[in-house]
Amino acid sequence: MATVIDEPQTGRFRSPFEIETPPGAEGWREMYPPYLLFSEENRAFEDSVFWIWDSMHLPEVELPFDTHTHENWMPAFSVSNSRVFALPPSNGGTQRMLNGYEYVTLTPVTDPRELEARSTVFAARAGYYYQNWNELFERWKVKAEKLIGDMAALEVAERLPDLESDEFFRAHPAANSGQFLLRAYDTLMQMDITAWTYHFEMLNIGYAAYLNLFMFCRQAFPGITDQTLAHMLSGTETMYMRPDAELRKLARLAIDLGIGQRVASSADPQQVIAALRSDPAGQQWLQALESIKQPWFNLSTGNGLYHHHVSWNEDLRVPFKAMTGYIQTLQRGGSIDRPVNEINERKQRLTAEYRGLLQTEEDRQVFDQNLGLARTVATFVEDHAFIIHDWYHSVEWNKVREFGRFLANNRFIDQVDDLFYLNRWEVPQALFEAVSAWSSVTPCRGANGYWKGHVQKRKGIIEALRKWTPPPALGPVPTESDDPVMLMLYGLNTERIQSWLGVGDGSANVLRGVAASSGQATGTARVVRSVNELSQVHEGEILVCPLTEPAWSPIFSTIKAAVSDIGGIMSHSAIISREYGLPAVVGTGNGTTRIKTGDTITVDGTAGVVTIHAG
Repeated sequence: MATVIDEPQTGRFRSPFEIETPPGAEGWREMYPPYLLFSEENRAFEDSVFWIWDSMHLPEVELPFDTHTHENWMPAFSVSNSRVFALPPSNGGTQRMLNGYEYVTLTPVTDPRELEARSTVFAARAGYYYQNWNELFERWKVKAEKLIGDMAALEVAERLPDLESDEFFRAHPAANSGQFLLRAYDTLMQMDITAWTYHFEMLNIGYAAYLNLFMFCRQAFPGITDQTLAHMLSGTETMYMRPDAELRKLARLAIDLGIGQRVASSADPQQVIAALRSDPAGQQWLQALESIKQPWFNLSTGNGLYHHHVSWNEDLRVPFKAMTGYIQTLQRGGSIDRPVNEINERKQRLTAEYRGLLQTEEDRQVFDQNLGLARTVATFVEDHAFIIHDWYHSVEWNKVREFGRFLANNRFIDQVDDLFYLNRWEVPQALFEAVSAWSSVTPCRGANGYWKGHVQKRKGIIEALRKWTPPPALGPVPTESDDPVMLMLYGLNTERIQSWLGVGDGSANVLRGVAASSGQATGTARVVRSVNELSQVHEGEILVCPLTEPAWSPIFSTIKAAVSDIGGIMSHSAIISREYGLPAVVGTGNGTTRIKTGDTITVDGTAGVVTIHAG
């Protein structure tokens, strides 16, 4: 049972220095690097700023090694703002761990003179990217995919040799296999820094293009909703849509080959595959399946940021469930196509209607330029996430496991995944110790229980932290929460912060959130908290979840509407709902706790309201 923190209704949330350690989690701070911890040395700063739990990206407790992802992404995000593009209003942000969960705070720029100076630099540098966007994006894809390929090819020894081979001796004079192992780990960590640098190279200025459009339209069309603007940007075919499109092709092929019922079996996917190998039709279908796995099955079943978020390549349950639904729909004579024409017709209609309201040719030109640029960057904003969050991390986590296999083979840990209970700086210590002992042919502490003791202790700590519910925010409440990116992605505004403090209408049967995708639907709720529960979703139900992940996209073909705890108008939950033409309300805050599976609910995606009907 989670421990719920009751926040006092005052002008601030609790100080991070007042939060108690959950019972059984004593010693949790030793798992993480010191720079990730709230500290007395930096208390003057840390106790004076507003922190939010980054539950959109990191809703689960983090094992020590898993933090290396955001350890690398936060500096990459911030340096792009502060030192590279000089984004006028923001230097980025910083992060801390509290009881195993990540909190972030933004670092705004408020000095008018600095804002003016940065604006000049930003206009020139962002302008260069905007003017050459498509060419730079194509180059970006080439170097990002090369990084993934280089990482996959990185050699990690399972064991070090008793004696270097003659071939190695001649090919690598004055070198040894232990040295190569240590270099491989260092290279992998540098690759991760590079990956996150690529991730933010065009992302922040991509969001800036969205903001230019939103700000112009709010001024030109008072009362226009963010949802209307988001609909003007919908209909973009991105890489995240491709895996689901490939599943629909496979479903049609299964029916054409006369094996629809066999593919749509309720058996485990591996059993289905084994049975299909027995005849030519099944073999043909399996060949088609194999041909799309790279890269499209590198879609994480989560968001890719935890080591246990495996890809479709490792866990076929989601794609096979989706294909089962598609096959059954086709067999009933139904359509499995996304409503692309309707989405594009709405986009064009809204664009024409609002453009027609502008009184001058100059305003129409500015509108066209801002909308055109926002549509241009939209592809990168989605595609970069597939390449880095999903594809890159699907490969990276498995590469990390190769180092875990080495440590397990050398008796430093019991199981491969025990490596993740060590942090990014402890793993090279263990590797170095193993190499040193191999070099000197002597016993070592690490192989005699030292690291196993750490792992065992930390498993208990992690289990204790899983039972703790982080408060949504810490520190003083900002007078206004007007950061546009936080609003677009997190749905974070002043009203949401006040609701965390317990200020609101208090209606037990009404939830309010971001009106993410228009329309209204009434149906049976299905609360899903992880990918493992997706198989329980039935056709025609309303999905209620903390947030959706791209790998969940195929399920949107079978549901009526979607509700999420987390997210803003440009979050994945919102975007994917618009692309499937489903009503959606995101950023409800506590939909998964207030709504129960089986409840009848109405989702008003136009107004941003979810109503729970009396049973």
